[in-house]
Amino acid sequence: MSVALAGADLTLAYDGRTVVHDAGIELRAGTVVALVGPNGSGKSTLLRSLARLHKPHRGTVRLDADLDALALRPRDFARRVTLLTQSHPTPGGVLVRDVVAYGRHPYRGRFGAGDAEGPGIVARVMGLTGVAAMADRPVDELSGGELQRVWLATCLAQDTGVLLLDEPTTFLDLRYQVEILDIVRELADDHGVAVGVVLHDLDQAAAVADHVVLLHGGVVRATGRPADVLTAELLTEVYGLRIDVHVDDAGRVRTQPVGRHTHRPARPI
Repeated sequence: MSVALAGADLTLAYDGRTVVHDAGIELRAGTVVALVGPNGSGKSTLLRSLARLHKPHRGTVRLDADLDALALRPRDFARRVTLLTQSHPTPGGVLVRDVVAYGRHPYRGRFGAGDAEGPGIVARVMGLTGVAAMADRPVDELSGGELQRVWLATCLAQDTGVLLLDEPTTFLDLRYQVEILDIVRELADDHGVAVGVVLHDLDQAAAVADHVVLLHGGVVRATGRPADVLTAELLTEVYGLRIDVHVDDAGRVRTQPVGRHTHRPARPI
């Protein structure tokens, strides 16, 4: 599978303080790469650098192996890469359908002209993310979980070959967490999209990802298949507490953080 987006030797800093050290990551067409690690490990910063929202102090970001992503015009880049961030300003009084249509901006000419495919794509992604029924509701009246799905629909409306997601299951109840991860998997499997996703839930990362990048202290500690990266030894070291890991009968990696009361006997009723 071809490399759709890659960062190499990326050193990233805030106010002169380095937070990511010489990191490398590759996103390939038709695959999902999950970035995991403790808070402050550099996951979101690394993802934002791939989206050109955090300029590297050192290193390169390339599209299709040889195209300098940092040199592309913003409109050209936005037709190839989109990012769902952790938070957005919520526009007051704007309808859901209009917010989702914002994702078509890179394809429009002056005064919104020239995007014949736009309405059909907007309708499709609204159905895909379960927000079609709320199309005529103002977004500032939505719950956090509903709003998160609207922003995902906006990203999907951008119709790019690379999709970057920063904690997309935040604010979602269990049903929609599962549905969002199913969408991510289908985008890779059925449409050849290269997906990079930051997740806190290790079991979700193991379930949805082809490859996992484990960060600790701004350093890529390990990268590879979920079963090779999400080991008890590595996770216990990185998270600073005991984490048991086993593979179930279906071959899925399961993790269990062990606290003082994890194995507390059940009290009689």
